[in-house]
Amino acid sequence: METGECTAEELLPAVYEELRRLASRKMAGERAGHTLQATALVHEAWLRLEGASGGNWKNRSHFFGAAAEAMRRILVDHARKHKSQKRGSGAPKLELETAEASIVVNAPSDELIAVHEALGRLEAEDSQAARLVKLRYFVGMTMSEASEAMDLKKRTAEALWTYAKAWLHREIKNPS
Repeated sequence: METGECTAEELLPAVYEELRRLASRKMAGERAGHTLQATALVHEAWLRLEGASGGNWKNRSHFFGAAAEAMRRILVDHARKHKSQKRGSGAPKLELETAEASIVVNAPSDELIAVHEALGRLEAEDSQAARLVKLRYFVGMTMSEASEAMDLKKRTAEALWTYAKAWLHREIKNPS
């Protein structure tokens, strides 16, 4: 699937295990008692992907970008639902970690929603940085996996990740 278009029927067997592994790693870091399971996340993402694109992707990068977006939307929807059930509970507002530290995969609902909302603004400023955040933060890819999916050198991706974390930290702390 490096180049050339392929259909959903051709693609699913080739990427299912990789998506499942990424989703399992992502869900392992979620809060205890999370009701969304890795398999359900992959299946829901697959249904959204197939419906949105008609199942045609140009290459690996295009597919994993679309998968990251689908998983992000599913996780944000799930976090919003969870947060709405807790509204009024008096829970303190949580911030994204400091820019110097890594963004955590096991993000609380408030943080996940804050990153999602700031990500829309980052996309307008730097779409490549926003795409890297989707792959790393919402899908849980390692730096190597994300740089490969984006067809970037690892060093370039690391610099972009540093920029994106600092940008998100500033934006979430002081929204304009």
